[in-house]
Amino acid sequence: MMKNPFLFLFFLVFTNSCISQTTKILFDATKAETAGNADWVLDADLNNLGYPSSNNGKPIIGGGSESNPQNIPTQAQSGITTSTIETYWKGGLSAWGIDCVKKNYIVETLAFNDSITYGDMNNPQDLANYKVFIVCEPNILFTAAEKVAMLNFVQNGGGLFMVGSHTISDRNNDGHDSPEIWNDFMNNNGMVTNPFGINFELQNISDVSYNMSASPTDSLLYGAMGTVTKLQWFNGTYMTINPTVNSSVKASAYTSFAQLGNVFVLVASSRYGLGKIVAIGDSSPCDDGTGDVNDNLYNGYTGDVSRSHQKLLMNATIWLATVDQALPVNISSFYVNQKNENVQISWQNETESGIRLYEIQVSNNGTDYNTIDHVNPTKNNNSRADYSITSSIETFFTPIVYFRLKTIEENGKAVYSSVKKIEIAQTPFSIYLSNTTLPDKIEAHIRLSKEALVDFSIYNVDGKQMLHQERTVSAGFQSILFPTQKLQKGLYYLSARNKDVNKTIPFMK
Repeated sequence: MMKNPFLFLFFLVFTNSCISQTTKILFDATKAETAGNADWVLDADLNNLGYPSSNNGKPIIGGGSESNPQNIPTQAQSGITTSTIETYWKGGLSAWGIDCVKKNYIVETLAFNDSITYGDMNNPQDLANYKVFIVCEPNILFTAAEKVAMLNFVQNGGGLFMVGSHTISDRNNDGHDSPEIWNDFMNNNGMVTNPFGINFELQNISDVSYNMSASPTDSLLYGAMGTVTKLQWFNGTYMTINPTVNSSVKASAYTSFAQLGNVFVLVASSRYGLGKIVAIGDSSPCDDGTGDVNDNLYNGYTGDVSRSHQKLLMNATIWLATVDQALPVNISSFYVNQKNENVQISWQNETESGIRLYEIQVSNNGTDYNTIDHVNPTKNNNSRADYSITSSIETFFTPIVYFRLKTIEENGKAVYSSVKKIEIAQTPFSIYLSNTTLPDKIEAHIRLSKEALVDFSIYNVDGKQMLHQERTVSAGFQSILFPTQKLQKGLYYLSARNKDVNKTIPFMK
């Protein structure tokens, strides 16, 4: 597990304002999901979007006749009953959305000019307000800030549904298609490489497959909507999974020419942090055949393979939206020891089962704890699991540090270990950012063994310098505030440099 010492910079917890007894599902329409012959939206009253090459494939109102979906479907969700048909709404994903409402979910759309955010209380459609985020065949690259938002959404318990398509399926002619876009999100996000253990292959296949996972506990195949027995891809792709980088990743369905294993995967699922991920390699199963009358749409949702596509998509949605049950935690040991420039943290779970996540937490006073690292479970089969990770001593800023292990069960319950206190030898220079969100400044905590002149800069994701200050920093521990009121919302980097120091830390405005 790759260590991420600044995870807490992006870890935002929403309390009462974000707690709802109704599960909400958000469908994305910010990534040209209506370009070309796609209409991957719930409902659209207007058809006035165009995706000209002169605008790099981004939508323009009045530039064409593609669907321009509204945030809330026009026909009220309260009017949907068990007998409501999918033409109640006017979108290529209306059947999927109406099935979600029939399961008592609320569905909404993130419109083309909206923002994908996590932790922005000024955005009423911030991902923190939803349980599941569905992105069907994106055709525009995610920005650096959007990638961070989506990873944090999943890390903190959200469900992400990733729908891809075949290579060279660039519907808005901007040079990017969904397999490339999904791989870019997972491998170039500035936080962690391949967090889900999934890679979309750059292929174009059409296939009918009965090649399903044999696991009777696979919720995607054997769920509340019924059993999935057959899939049909019309110009889609397959995936490769890698359990080495994420032990929770698994395949539910394969191409007809595959052996069971890690390659030629049509449907995959995974866990990351507290959240879940589902990925499929084709948008055809999502299409209900209706929507934009200017597009050539086909009913793959219920019209192909005896409704198996409907069962798959709804089983997967329900799994993403459901908090799983778990068995009691049985941590038999928890050790913390310093070894040279690192702190080694190890523990044992004698009967690991139903574990969602382990978090390593530290405190400078034994009362207030921050999460500095997380580890996914490796077994979850009621057998013993052993773990050991290391953390650089530069992460810690006081001679005495308190450690504890937070074990999170599938039902969301947290169990804490006993606290371990150790004395840590200090390095000549350390810096970290406060996890307290300030509207117009960031707070850096710095410790120097001797006074020094330090060059501080803030850069945006394109490497442009947005702020520069030279400061004489005294020996010892201190806090410095840097103004950010002139910065737009997004991802930035604070650097601290002199002849002995070269540190760079990401932060969100």
